[in-house]
Amino acid sequence: MKSKLDPALLALMAVVLVALPFVASGYVIYVVNLLMVFVVLALGLHLVIGETGQFALSHAAFYGVGIYTAGLINNLWHPPFFVSIVAGGLLAAVLGYIIGALALRMRDIYLALSTFAFGEAMQWVFLNWQSVTNGSNGFRISPATLFGYELVSDIKAYPFVVAIAALLLWATIALSRSQLGSAFRAVRESDVAAQAMGVNVNAIKRTAFTLSAAYAGIAGGMYTTFASFIHPESLGFQTTILILTMVVVGGIGSVRGAIAGALGFGLISELLRQALSFQEIIYGVILMGFMMFAPKGLFASRDARRRAPPPATPLPTRTGAAAPAAKPTQRSAA
Repeated sequence: MKSKLDPALLALMAVVLVALPFVASGYVIYVVNLLMVFVVLALGLHLVIGETGQFALSHAAFYGVGIYTAGLINNLWHPPFFVSIVAGGLLAAVLGYIIGALALRMRDIYLALSTFAFGEAMQWVFLNWQSVTNGSNGFRISPATLFGYELVSDIKAYPFVVAIAALLLWATIALSRSQLGSAFRAVRESDVAAQAMGVNVNAIKRTAFTLSAAYAGIAGGMYTTFASFIHPESLGFQTTILILTMVVVGGIGSVRGAIAGALGFGLISELLRQALSFQEIIYGVILMGFMMFAPKGLFASRDARRRAPPPATPLPTRTGAAAPAAKPTQRSAA
């Protein structure tokens, strides 16, 4: 399925995002920055689950790799922020390639469990590598810089965060419409059929894992441009479930669904900030409900209805035409 976005809706979103800094408070700008990070995370998970059909549960780990990599580079060398963001994305991509190579022989629940184990292992690293991550005390991030200009507030980071999110949205749509996107979807439908058509299934799966991890790493780098602190507890399984819920509820295989899910559940997570003990229950109930009653999500279901062929019309018959004579049955000899 080629991804399509309504140009009028995109234009409206662009106008709102441009006008927002002039009318909104600092907290609203912070929330929008966070929503843009969620959009990139959801687009990355969309590539591996929605486009390629590989059920991976390690997205929060790659997100954490991007945050800590970009944060460490900012703290030590203060380069232009895009350098640290690219570094975080590259390191996450390398890890994603390795995980993708190890998971080639796994499918479905086995793939989910192996990637879940990797995510838990990475959270353990974030919690216990004291000399690098500062462990359970949390990690302080220096302000991002751009040739001496410090992004010391949410509103200063806002245009760069929105621009990166828009760039990755464009890249996702272009990828979906490319030959590589067609190969992704062929693997999603059937490994055997894709291989019979000449698709290198193993290479496609590794590419999907690598790109998905790179998106998560870049999202982590984006987070360091407006946030000054990160704690390993916020990079655990709850974050993975949140991102998964965004993609599933929005619509698996739909770019529009990934964006809508990221915006909707990003706002819900912010509203539930004071009720942390109920977040996992609420996300779980919503996710279970959609998987039971609308497994393709909101926007994927709409797209399927739009693509459904019209009902076949019966061929016209001539008026007064004689019905075909019944074939005589042959009696058996007595």
